[in-house]
Amino acid sequence: MLIRKARPEDFPAIRKLAEALGLDYPGMEKALFWLAEKDGRVLGIVSLLVHADSRELVSLGVDPAAREKGLGGRLIETAVAAAGADVYLATVIPGYFERHGFARTLRVPRGMAKDPAWCAGCDKSRCAVMVREKS
Repeated sequence: MLIRKARPEDFPAIRKLAEALGLDYPGMEKALFWLAEKDGRVLGIVSLLVHADSRELVSLGVDPAAREKGLGGRLIETAVAAAGADVYLATVIPGYFERHGFARTLRVPRGMAKDPAWCAGCDKSRCAVMVREKS
């Protein structure tokens, strides 16, 4: 399994996986993506948005056929290493990210402010903002 920074020609496959996993969003082409591929097939993605005041892990997804093999964790580590700064995220599965070094925080960087439509499909009672501090 190869994990690498995405190239422009990878974007159709990235979008296809993101759509299949319900992770696509308007403007996603502006994010920095890394992908996991095997035999030319994209099996996982992770993306970061670079804001003036923070780095935000926006999406993490693994093809169901490739889950339970540590791929999500490897993608997280790749993105965090590339960020060069603290990495924030908003999630409804905080337990997963806690296992990967993230901690809940009350600080929401200005760059992470979302339009209410962004969160329309989420259960706000389960949403948590988390940070993994640069080591």
